[in-house]
Amino acid sequence: MATDLVPDDLWERVAPLLPARPPRRARYPGRLPADDRAALRGIVYVLCKGVSWQDVPADQVGCSGVTSWRRLRDWTAAGIWPQLHEVLLAELRAAGLLDLDDAAVDGSHVRALKRGAHTGPSPVDRARPGSKHHLIVDRHGTPLAVLLSGGNRHDVTRLMPLVDAIPRIRGLRGRPRHRPRRLFADRGCDHDHYRRLVRARGITPKFARKGTVHGSGLGRTRWGIERTFARLHQSKRLRIRYEVRADLHLGLLQLACSIICLRRLRTSF
Repeated sequence: MATDLVPDDLWERVAPLLPARPPRRARYPGRLPADDRAALRGIVYVLCKGVSWQDVPADQVGCSGVTSWRRLRDWTAAGIWPQLHEVLLAELRAAGLLDLDDAAVDGSHVRALKRGAHTGPSPVDRARPGSKHHLIVDRHGTPLAVLLSGGNRHDVTRLMPLVDAIPRIRGLRGRPRHRPRRLFADRGCDHDHYRRLVRARGITPKFARKGTVHGSGLGRTRWGIERTFARLHQSKRLRIRYEVRADLHLGLLQLACSIICLRRLRTSF
């Protein structure tokens, strides 16, 4: 049911991050704003079901789809989704469920039905407009950071921005972690220039070499990122990019990563 899309454990982590509303006017206060939890329920409904915002069932969700879209716009501008992701990563590290020794990076194409920022002719879809999801995960497949680019961008061009996008993860005493010890990638990152850049950040590059047999060993570590992409694309709204605004599509991506982290926390107890 739609009412189960925002369970208590998710809402308890989101609510403290939401920006405070301005006080209502004493005279002509206008209509009461919709409940934030209902708006989040509408956002998660669209994320999971893939329906348009106009088709959100207001009687089940608690508010209209247009209201949910407006909250998504405002909360994305306020940076709610990266903050939520960082909170969950800290909880995972505190519980000993985050392995930052090994990390893996990869990208995935999605078709973009409408043009906008971070779209381009996809080389795997007959040059139709598309986008790319760039993801970095830990050894267990827990998403650490996600980026969005045009469908014609090579994976290696987003390698360093993706590494730098890993937040400073707290959860344990001492300095926060934001760098893995080893970084695994496929043959698309087989460039000595990027190996030097990765080493300059104190990370050992483990990139597959061109000309080697497929599955020569690195696949035993990189399988986790393929599973995480499969989990991300279980959210139907992420299989095809419908949003013209790149920031809103990225916000939905970050929310989906947070939901994956929360599910890992649930299954650990």
